Amino acid sequence: MKNNLLFLKVFILATILLTTLPGRLFPQTFKPTDESFRQYQYPEWFRDAKFGIWAHWGPQAVPRQGDWYARQMYEEGSADNKYHIAHYGHPSEFGYKDIIPLWKAENWNPEKLMALYKKTGAKYFVSMGTHHDNFFLWNSKIHKWNAANMGPKKDVLGIWQKAAQKEGLRFGVSEHLGASYTWFQTSHQADKKGPLAGISYDGTNPKYEDLYHKKAAVSDKDWLTNDPGNQQEWLNSIKELIDNYHPDLLYSDSMFPFGDVGRELVSHYYNEDLKKNGGKLEAVYNCKQPSYGMWVEDLERGVKDTINKFPWQTDTSIGDWFYRTGQRYKSSTEIIQMLVDIVSKNGNLLINVVQTPEGDLEPDMLKILDEIGNWTAVNGEGIYGTRPWKLFGEKPANAKVVKSGNFNEEKVKYSAKDIRFTQKGDTLYVFCLGTPSAAIQIKSLGKNSKLGDKEVKSVIMLGSDEKLTWKQGVTGLIIGKPIKLPKWQVVTFKIEFKE
Repeated sequence: MKNNLLFLKVFILATILLTTLPGRLFPQTFKPTDESFRQYQYPEWFRDAKFGIWAHWGPQAVPRQGDWYARQMYEEGSADNKYHIAHYGHPSEFGYKDIIPLWKAENWNPEKLMALYKKTGAKYFVSMGTHHDNFFLWNSKIHKWNAANMGPKKDVLGIWQKAAQKEGLRFGVSEHLGASYTWFQTSHQADKKGPLAGISYDGTNPKYEDLYHKKAAVSDKDWLTNDPGNQQEWLNSIKELIDNYHPDLLYSDSMFPFGDVGRELVSHYYNEDLKKNGGKLEAVYNCKQPSYGMWVEDLERGVKDTINKFPWQTDTSIGDWFYRTGQRYKSSTEIIQMLVDIVSKNGNLLINVVQTPEGDLEPDMLKILDEIGNWTAVNGEGIYGTRPWKLFGEKPANAKVVKSGNFNEEKVKYSAKDIRFTQKGDTLYVFCLGTPSAAIQIKSLGKNSKLGDKEVKSVIMLGSDEKLTWKQGVTGLIIGKPIKLPKWQVVTFKIEFKE
């Protein structure tokens, strides 16, 4: 009888353990299927972080001509092609393979930059792993075209990762390899006219096929290659990256790539992260496709027009993607406005900080980052760790309608009448996206509003000890214009409600 009771107690205890601690004892693994991916849970670190900085940086910065140089230098008659011929020679002789050794990154100080990015307010940092140029920034055994072997002769990815971890930032990697197989086909062409007409560019040389890829079939011309061999090569390459660096975030510059091949990659990434974190999934996978809860959807240089059900991310750059001489940078105000708008709609902002080929930042860039850091130091409590409110905000009556999508950021203009909301617990944060010139009216908090169902107890302006005048009336909460406004344009009000 005693043995039976002992057995029963052990059985009950085991049942309790198995049902309450399954993540620790038997971590849930992912299969390469959409059904399996639907069990994905968004990590709290990503939902709380809101703001990341990206180093979209590599050999293509060397000519100082901006993005896509490695492709466009082979496009006869293009601006990059003309620049290349004038400064380096004809691409049949001096090709992209010869640009790579010129990238030395001699002024790169990752520890100093990471400390600056943390001060700016970033909670995660993303390094480019490889762009469409097929040059790897990690120490790779796939091919010799990598930063540990050429150019800086350093494991750029690994060094960035250590610097990020030292500052307590989450670390991510972007991969743009999937598109490189068709993107780089210009290197296999030749001039159609002129004295060197018909002379093939260096991409046709079999000696360099591991950089420029093989010649694609005529039908293989979409953004992502349809060649099974190329897809397998992509899988092997990104798996190597995952297995050697275990990033917290992995970004693909494409729609969800390659069907079942992509599913194999993402399931591997999730499962490796489960192993790394003792059964707790901390990984974030980004791609440019609606997620339906299976990953984090990314919009390139774009914003959404309302609160998204699932966490999402905008990726953009302060300037061009790669360094360009004389480029225009976004102002700190523009970036802060984007950040607030995106966060109010359940998103994160990942922004590229443009580095010189040498690896440092220009004075204008440093000034912008300093201004952002001054703002986040005071107003960050309304950003980090917050969640969307009942609606994202209020717009002026004549505001231009900009629908959700990629490449729409330039269409959006903000004013003092643009209001955005976030919440943390019972606290509501109200952002005025432009310097107010009069009293601020928040219609959503009016006593007759279905949204403003609580009575306001207090209103303060972050960064100020001024006692504000305010009144919650039928048509809205009216906040009197502060006597002394802060030096930044985006102003934050912290609102508490009565029980």
